[in-house]
Amino acid sequence: MGKRNTLTPVLPALRTAVAVVLAAAALTLGSCRKNIGMTTVAVADSVRHYYPILAGDILTLSYELENTGEQPLIIRDIQTSCGCITPELDSRMLLPGKKVRLLFKYESAKNIGYVDHTIRIFGNIKPRGICKLKFDTNVVPNADYTRDYEELYKEAVERSNVIRGLVDGDESEKGYWTDDIGHDSRHQKKYIWRDE
Repeated sequence: MGKRNTLTPVLPALRTAVAVVLAAAALTLGSCRKNIGMTTVAVADSVRHYYPILAGDILTLSYELENTGEQPLIIRDIQTSCGCITPELDSRMLLPGKKVRLLFKYESAKNIGYVDHTIRIFGNIKPRGICKLKFDTNVVPNADYTRDYEELYKEAVERSNVIRGLVDGDESEKGYWTDDIGHDSRHQKKYIWRDE
């Protein structure tokens, strides 16, 4: 008596089941892909002029970025015009209508005199996928003289952090100024970073 193959009647059904599972997986994975469109952003005081700082000081830059479009903002890259500027970014995605605070630290030890820097934010930003932030300041070298009372007092206050809370939230003490309302991306129809 010969052995009979019991899998022969099951093979066509098994092949059909495998084909159905593979087709369902391909359709499921293929339909998960979603294209995110372009969005618009607004930056408060995107062009700034900071007061002079001493060489070696660290200037902390804080920009408020708002997603004013209808699509989520995806920040793909941040490029600075100098290696002396380092970004501190918690999240690279911003939902429509939300705001995020972008922090940058500028280390002035490598510069002396007038400096003008640009920070470029790349993402799905209309019209060209880029948002530019500009700032300038004068970096003053340390002088060889005896420090006066005001400088000593300032250092003592910074060490003790006694009045830090009194200054942080005050809108009038930003530490920079802007030219006019035309450079604020929230109050203009054209984009300042657009080359026209």
